[in-house]
Amino acid sequence: MSAATEPPTHNLSSRERCPKADGLESLEHLVQSAEETPEPIPTTIKGCIPTWINGSFLRNGPGKFEFGEDKYVHWFDGMAMMHRFHIQNGSVTYSSRFLRSDSYVQNSEKNRIVVSEFGTVASPDPCQSIFARFFSYFQAPQPTDNANVHFVKYKGDYYVSTETNYMRRVDPQSLETKEKVDWSQYIAVNAATAHPHYDRDGASYNMGNSYGRNGFFYNIIRVPPPPEGKSALEDSADLSGAEVICSIPADEPRKPSYYHSFVMSENYIVFIEQPIKLNLLKFMLYKIQGKSFHNILSWEPQYGIVFHLVDRRTGKKSPVKYRAAPMFTLHQINAYEDNGFLVMDMCCGDDGVVIGEFTLENLRRESGEAMDEFYNSLCRNLPRRYVLPLNVDENTPLDKNLITLHDCKATAMKTNPEEVYMTHEELHDDRLLQYGGLEFPQINYAEYNGRPYRYLYACGFGHVFADSLLKMDVHTKELKVWRYPGLYPSEPVFVASPRAAEEDDGVVLSVVVTPRKERSTFLLILDARTFVEVGRAEVPVNIPCGTHGVFNDMS
Repeated sequence: MSAATEPPTHNLSSRERCPKADGLESLEHLVQSAEETPEPIPTTIKGCIPTWINGSFLRNGPGKFEFGEDKYVHWFDGMAMMHRFHIQNGSVTYSSRFLRSDSYVQNSEKNRIVVSEFGTVASPDPCQSIFARFFSYFQAPQPTDNANVHFVKYKGDYYVSTETNYMRRVDPQSLETKEKVDWSQYIAVNAATAHPHYDRDGASYNMGNSYGRNGFFYNIIRVPPPPEGKSALEDSADLSGAEVICSIPADEPRKPSYYHSFVMSENYIVFIEQPIKLNLLKFMLYKIQGKSFHNILSWEPQYGIVFHLVDRRTGKKSPVKYRAAPMFTLHQINAYEDNGFLVMDMCCGDDGVVIGEFTLENLRRESGEAMDEFYNSLCRNLPRRYVLPLNVDENTPLDKNLITLHDCKATAMKTNPEEVYMTHEELHDDRLLQYGGLEFPQINYAEYNGRPYRYLYACGFGHVFADSLLKMDVHTKELKVWRYPGLYPSEPVFVASPRAAEEDDGVVLSVVVTPRKERSTFLLILDARTFVEVGRAEVPVNIPCGTHGVFNDMS
């Protein structure tokens, strides 16, 4: 393959462009093990909870970081803890449960870590003979079913997911753990992401991978809509009808890319092959070497970016490779088609090493100089726009900017018969830099995913974990901000009002953690239009910092 040779649009990295922080407080309380609250408890309401909100805000994330004397190394390793804020008639109740995954059950029974996770290698059983312990290193590691990343939906059922081939079906009301589901029993994939997309017909799309004698492939998965009349949890888990609609060969077969999500518009799917690389030889040997999974990922910017364009209806892959300078992305904001172009907005950073840095040792550094040093070493993720020209053929001229959209600063040039090189547009102004960039982007997904949109909601990162909530107008780059010292919000989730006429007519939900106070977490409700607080529901429990969530509308 040819490496990206052209420089990025901006010479300064996102780390260098954002101001350094001083005197940051410790985040140790955000990554401490919590106790579950299986039976719903009332909350204390401050302000007003709109009576039209009728449903459950479901959250997922790591919630237990040790078993006995064994402690996890990385934040991603903590056992999945599910949270439910049930909102009805202006009142809110809270409940939580640990996912009863095989990993959780086996660790609990042995009172030690017996299943390896992303950043932690399980030790051999001390009760085994020395020979049995030695040979255990040569056994193939089993993927974890510790699904601590997200709540997702397939064929009407809710699942919690991670980035292995296993999911767990759950009851969205009781948070009871149901059966384990193995993607490989339905389709030929070895893993799937925790970030599917949904179309307006009810079908779900995801990305998986497969590897064998013929190489390494990134696979686009489609799961059909639920059968008519089906209600959730009436049957066992069902992914029947799932199919791989396109297999994309890795651009560098021996070093495939790590990926966390993908892009979907009305008619296209784009897979972003980025230079966070997985060394397959090390992957096969990493347990023997006593290394965790995150230690076999490497940031190799010489490979640059390849955008793979696929027609979502036919599964046909474009022969054109769209290349760009190296960056990494975990979460996309939105994508839509506009007069022969595919506009893609995403949160991007300039240094993929950051994924491995979220060890619990780093996150539990003391306040002041130690925490400042860690935070200032991290790159910041910022919103960027890439634009793919869809109609590239033999008649397309070389070395000419093909982007003709009004007031668009992104570029795309055909550099040879089957390659287009792209540069991005910064989707923000300098004001965003004082909030440390943004991540965990959300939009009015039900109405605007895959369509032209105006507003995004996200977390600002003036600390290692989010310390603000942001609303951005992508047309004007105007920001609205919710931020208070000592308060750490989670990913903002938009909920539209019942008769919404405008894109931002609704509320934004976020769980706010308060490390300076014990048992004072609260559910925050902001007016999505003004970004002013409407109300909050205070919960008398400690909740650790989580990952992703969804709103289960029951109106």
